[in-house]
Amino acid sequence: MKQSKRDLITAAFHNQETGRMALGFWHHFLKDETGADAFLHPELTDEVIQGQEDFYQAFSPDMIKIMTDGFFSYPAEILQKPLTSRKALSEIKPLGKSSVWFESQIAYAKLLQKKYGSEVPLFYNVFAVPRTIEFMQQTAGSPIDLGAWVREEPETLTKAMDIISTDYAELAKALISEAGVDGIYLSVNNVSPDGITEEEYRKYIAPYELKILEAANEAGGSNILHICGYHGFRNHLEWYKDYPFLAVNVANHVEGITLGKEKKLFGGRAVIGGFGQTENDLIYKGSEEEIRSEVRRLLDESGTKGVLLGADCTIPRDTDIRHLEWIRDEADKYVKEHKA
Repeated sequence: MKQSKRDLITAAFHNQETGRMALGFWHHFLKDETGADAFLHPELTDEVIQGQEDFYQAFSPDMIKIMTDGFFSYPAEILQKPLTSRKALSEIKPLGKSSVWFESQIAYAKLLQKKYGSEVPLFYNVFAVPRTIEFMQQTAGSPIDLGAWVREEPETLTKAMDIISTDYAELAKALISEAGVDGIYLSVNNVSPDGITEEEYRKYIAPYELKILEAANEAGGSNILHICGYHGFRNHLEWYKDYPFLAVNVANHVEGITLGKEKKLFGGRAVIGGFGQTENDLIYKGSEEEIRSEVRRLLDESGTKGVLLGADCTIPRDTDIRHLEWIRDEADKYVKEHKA
């Protein structure tokens, strides 16, 4: 009997044999995914849902990372304008389960789960608190250096992160237990890898990332950690070795690490990636021969168990679907050959 996509992803996440290779690719659906505000403009959610449907019909993905274009913000009043001082962050108040922020996202996740959940697993994108604060202040026209905050105003920062992460933890639990998604896709990064130490990260940042992951685990989610390398950002990957996730998506090209080495670093847990994500990478501009050859090179190095072919992060919106089909087809051929 043909393996369902749900069974395929479950097996891949648990390092079991699969009938074919699982793939995990996704892209944004709004032109301004960070600045768009679907809480104030619910019509944007319809645009994202239509984009998701178009991608689903064109590619028939094995899993869906629920894109949260328009939902990037944490609309606490204090974060919607430039912070006058670091201590101003101490004025932040929780949003809570009755907020539009909470209810809109649960409704959105429920809709997608109803549309696709019987066929494929869905993983809801959640940003770690430092990234959310950075997004909010960048949108407000006041970029901040959170590394400096860790060094100079840690108590104010951690108090705010505790409040925000509590809301995100409640959201994560409800997404899984109420909306029915399969897990979360938690996006993290080192904040300032050369500006703070591992000890400072573990003391002032990690507890508020772990709170979200642990809540999602408690709700029964199969959760993914994404260590983001946006715009070439480099991370100390080893800082996340003990985080409680089932699968990990690292920016392999940015970090200079292969899937096989990444898998070893994270104790044999499932890995998602292998391809670059930009217009300069094979995923976007490669020929059929180049892309098929890259599939074989990646799988020769990593093996096929507990490996899902994907990209460093979101791929360009106008990536040719044929490129993804070539990856799927060549990976399936590879699996069949190595089972013979």
